[in-house]
Amino acid sequence: MENKKGINWFFAFIALTLGLTLFKHIDFKNFTLKEPAFDILYLIVFVLSIYFLIKGNNQPEK
Repeated sequence: MENKKGINWFFAFIALTLGLTLFKHIDFKNFTLKEPAFDILYLIVFVLSIYFLIKGNNQPEK
């Protein structure tokens, strides 16, 4: 029987929420951010959550 790895819903939820928030905070006309300090923090956490999503699915099966 195959042991399939599923998606980590915790990191998926974080990535989706922060991705939507960042998209709403970017002013594409002037390429500015609403709250630069928070948006940079959101971007860092967004990238880390995507990294952990990808890393978790690429683990070799034992």
